[in-house]
Amino acid sequence: MLHRIDRLLAPNGSQRELIDPVFRVLTSLIFIIGGLGHFGQHQMMLDRMAVSPWRGVVAQIGDLALLLWLSGVVFVIFGVTLALGLATRLSALLILVTLVPITFFTHIAPGHIGPLFKNIAIMGALGLLWVRGGGAYSLDRRWLAANAS
Repeated sequence: MLHRIDRLLAPNGSQRELIDPVFRVLTSLIFIIGGLGHFGQHQMMLDRMAVSPWRGVVAQIGDLALLLWLSGVVFVIFGVTLALGLATRLSALLILVTLVPITFFTHIAPGHIGPLFKNIAIMGALGLLWVRGGGAYSLDRRWLAANAS
């Protein structure tokens, strides 16, 4: 019976191809919007970091304001390339490498369980994009096809 339900719910060919760009764009939006927030809400984010139990460790890594700017740049630039399916694996990996310390140093704190697990779920999506690549309707696939000729 479960097999029959699964077969009924399975997407057809065009639906399968459409999910790749939808997944890329939906995943990338949190980084594009969030990355822009690193610039537009810079002080609020610095204030949030100031109350983090990890603020001393982060301050040893580098200047908090500079780290916030750099992570914003990574999120916006590679969020856009992720949405386009341009250098998808590289984009997903760079965002993931940026997201891991942010998640650790910002969300492993009292009262941050929801944002912590949201970021963990997003890391799973980035891992999937890193493994699968851009998929259908990606610039990666278009350029690979053009260069294969």
